[in-house]
Amino acid sequence: MLDHLENLRFETSLRDGETIGDTAYRRIRLHIVNGHLKPREKLKLDHMKQVYGASVTTLREILNRLAVEELVAAEGQRGFRVAAVSDDELQDLADLRILLETHALRQSIALGDLDWEARVVAAHYKLSVLEGALVEDEANAVGEWVVSDWGFHYATISACNMPVLARTHISIFDRFARYHMLALDFRGKPVAEEHAELRDLVIGRKTDAAVDLLTRHIRSGVEHIMASGGFG
Repeated sequence: MLDHLENLRFETSLRDGETIGDTAYRRIRLHIVNGHLKPREKLKLDHMKQVYGASVTTLREILNRLAVEELVAAEGQRGFRVAAVSDDELQDLADLRILLETHALRQSIALGDLDWEARVVAAHYKLSVLEGALVEDEANAVGEWVVSDWGFHYATISACNMPVLARTHISIFDRFARYHMLALDFRGKPVAEEHAELRDLVIGRKTDAAVDLLTRHIRSGVEHIMASGGFG
């Protein structure tokens, strides 16, 4: 079973036993994924120190960590920028997400117990409430949506018992979700209906159908983002 705290990794409040740097890392990563920090934006350490409440030394460590995750680009002595985006990267990320997530989903369906099913249903309920708000054009729900979308998809694969794959998938999912947030063009009822159908197929243990739907779900998301033209 995977670490269920990963379901909360975008939470921005300080947790017991954590440092200010841990919280700053989550906040910066979320701000990159949700588009608050734009592609190629210069990351000025003095300004970030005020916004995130971390020292310059800690911020450098965080940005180097995010550079390894390819959410930030290091420019040597010139500092750091938010990573650029491109059509080719989006397609590559989609292919990798499909490869990793479908494999993890098959394993999770095979190994998941009743508690896992309950987590899938609960995560979907939270997501469905936010998607309902977005269908009603409540733009302030977009930032919350990326968190809940992750929570649902992570719940579906959380019983796979493959932590190395899961860690790689987390990085790919964040970078893929970033394109959705930059496009700021929610797909509406179709994506909400796909999530509901995926929930039913997953807890119904219909593995092949769930994998097929997940693949189409990711591909249609790419097509929608490309058509919007809003992330470049």
